[in-house]
Amino acid sequence: MGWSYLAVSVGGAVHTLNVYRPSRNNRMLFGWSFFASWITIELAPLFLVWQLVATVLFARRGALRTPQGKVGLTITLASSAGLLASIRQSFAAREEIREALRDLGDGEPWPEPGAVHTRRGVVFGRAAGRNLKMDIMSPSAEPAPGVKRPVLVQVHGGGWIIGFKEQQGRLIMKRMAAAGWVCCNVDYRLSPAATFPDHLVDVKRAIAWIREHADELGVDPDFVAVTGGSAGGHLTALAALTSSNPELQPGFEDADTSVQVAVPFYGVYDFTNRTGAWPDDTAATFLAPMVMKCDPDEDPDLWSLASPIDQVHEDAPPFLVIHGDLDLLAPVEDAREFVSVLEEVAAAPVHYLELHGAQHAFETFASIRANAVVEAAARYLAAVRSAHVDSRGRPDPEDVAEAVDEALGDELGETLATGD
Repeated sequence: MGWSYLAVSVGGAVHTLNVYRPSRNNRMLFGWSFFASWITIELAPLFLVWQLVATVLFARRGALRTPQGKVGLTITLASSAGLLASIRQSFAAREEIREALRDLGDGEPWPEPGAVHTRRGVVFGRAAGRNLKMDIMSPSAEPAPGVKRPVLVQVHGGGWIIGFKEQQGRLIMKRMAAAGWVCCNVDYRLSPAATFPDHLVDVKRAIAWIREHADELGVDPDFVAVTGGSAGGHLTALAALTSSNPELQPGFEDADTSVQVAVPFYGVYDFTNRTGAWPDDTAATFLAPMVMKCDPDEDPDLWSLASPIDQVHEDAPPFLVIHGDLDLLAPVEDAREFVSVLEEVAAAPVHYLELHGAQHAFETFASIRANAVVEAAARYLAAVRSAHVDSRGRPDPEDVAEAVDEALGDELGETLATGD
């Protein structure tokens, strides 16, 4: 039993060590390292309980009376300490959120959550011989007479090649729909069949369709928010920064595809690897053959167009950029550089929330950190909406910035700090 307990202890310790030292450059270990790190971080309390239960069970069978069992116990204690540190980092997300949004002013009362319902498979366009669909989650209650609800467009991730709208963004959509928003989880063409900018064109097509059907949906066509994670975060940022580019709207060039606020989660902001954070062969082995269908030196303008950092301009809408510092799939260095450029160039408010100890896709399911971050994102979106209403939709960035500063603050900080 001593050897068995030692093996279990080593296995647990490997997962814990991988939380802090994930493999970035080893192709053989990369996939396992990401998945194991992600699961261990977000489910650290369950891993901690499992280690405790395993230790008790092996102890009852005498494993701890053997030399191997004693070594295993030492390893388990060290692993448990690492898990406790990870759990502490998850709870610390509340303070990180408070710090990221510390400059925002007094918030409005957050509405009581209500029941929601979902319409699935609503066709919003057609491309490459197939229908493009969205799921629409909205409050079950009818809006008050004359009230137009704000819209949140959710863009799923999956590396531009996989992913389904039904599986992502559920936490933020349910939160916003319960607060009175209409949330649209949109489909788009996937690579390798699709070539950039097909993915972005489809997201813009969804935004145009929503505005065109605003009366039917009961939404405000003057206020559209966009969010998404990973590849969806990349498309979120691009949709927010390229609304004036008719080349990205073939067949609907005159449609209004602007968005009033963007909240990308762990997005990709640079296809050209200017920070050197990506593995050297990322472009050659994945982006070029699968997504772009050309090399960077063949069409540098296209690669620049695919890089949100190159599309930043003064009239960019407000951004809340959310990223984990342990992200294996979308390096945090790119997010930092993107935010730096946004802050320097854009007139509208830019907020950056970097989560210590968080991996890619951290809000896929409800965890300690995910719940806190989704709550922050929801309140941020509501604050920008309030700012938009207060400014009567005027595009003056200074007016919007001032209104946002007055829309959130102490109440938000206290709520997130206490977890209430």
